[in-house]
Amino acid sequence: MSRIGTAFRAFFAALQSVQKAEAIRAALEAPSLPKSNLEAKPQPTQKTPEPPRPARSEAITLLATLQREARLIDLIQEPLDTFSDEQIGGAARNVLRDAAGVVDRFFALQPVLSQEEGASVDVPPGYDPAKFKLAGNIGGTGPFRGTLDHKGWRATICNLPAWTGSKDAALIIAPAEVEV
Repeated sequence: MSRIGTAFRAFFAALQSVQKAEAIRAALEAPSLPKSNLEAKPQPTQKTPEPPRPARSEAITLLATLQREARLIDLIQEPLDTFSDEQIGGAARNVLRDAAGVVDRFFALQPVLSQEEGASVDVPPGYDPAKFKLAGNIGGTGPFRGTLDHKGWRATICNLPAWTGSKDAALIIAPAEVEV
């Protein structure tokens, strides 16, 4: 509609209705009038959001990698009664070596304490129970002095790969293998 047509409509609307006259007056006295669609700058196009990736537990990712690279699940799910200790040990050696490689790649484990096991160590007062597990005759709040039974382990990184498969396969640890 042209500006002249709009002006005439506003004029006659104000003559016929007190409410419309007040609305027109308020619009004209406002600090700034709203921009018309013709004066509005074109809005930048919004990127369409990527569909969310299928969810998969990091624990499943770790198990799948341990199975794929070390065959860990095969070893622990195998009934071991029919095998000799030598056969189990031989199979476990390879599985453990390959599993250690996976764990090192994903977590880069380091000991919590650097002292040798059997060494005397000090535990500060107010110690973090996630860092120190005390055993024996424990009384008071510390500090404590004791013998290191186990160095403990901590991850220096946590670098699990992101799941890129389908939602239906998110809980698959290892695919069924079929020879055709």
